[in-house]
Amino acid sequence: MECDTRIPQSQRPIAVEDDQTRDKSSYSISSPGHPGGICSLRPEKAKALADSLETQFQPVTDSSVPAVIEMVDVVLRSYLLAPASEPKLTTHVMVHEAIRGLKFSKALGPNGILNRALMHLPQRAVSLLAQIFNVVLLTHHFPTVWKHAQVLTICKPWKDQALSSSYRPIGLLDMIGKLFEKILLTRILHEVSECRLM
Repeated sequence: MECDTRIPQSQRPIAVEDDQTRDKSSYSISSPGHPGGICSLRPEKAKALADSLETQFQPVTDSSVPAVIEMVDVVLRSYLLAPASEPKLTTHVMVHEAIRGLKFSKALGPNGILNRALMHLPQRAVSLLAQIFNVVLLTHHFPTVWKHAQVLTICKPWKDQALSSSYRPIGLLDMIGKLFEKILLTRILHEVSECRLM
């Protein structure tokens, strides 16, 4: 479905085409002026933004990157050769602490759950989140819904809204998935510090 023609051109955001699936019809982004808040965008607009981003962002050429990649590969190989062990499980205390560290100012993700709402979860709900996170760790299955981002384009201040180069994209992820990643990152950083890899 195309954007409603009643929306002024300046308010119509642009989406990016997925290079792997080439599925243009699945791109939808929020638009304040569109009924229901969502519109799918034309392929030419998606291509214009994709071309603009390709010229703005280039691969990292830092000479230290290959050395860091090699160090990570060595650690991963030694980890894979070591006997398997059960992952350390997440407790409701870890989940509660991670929730307390969330920022209220973050944008609403695709699941519609605000960080402020997570702060008011009862103890039983926090314990259920810990159980969900533990199942993810034990099964090595990261839920597909947590991998999907809602892409919004924001016009840079004082830029011409008719130019695709004037927009920057942001991806809004599922808040529960981000909470799990936050807990996992804390644990990874602790292990990295303990093994003196930094």
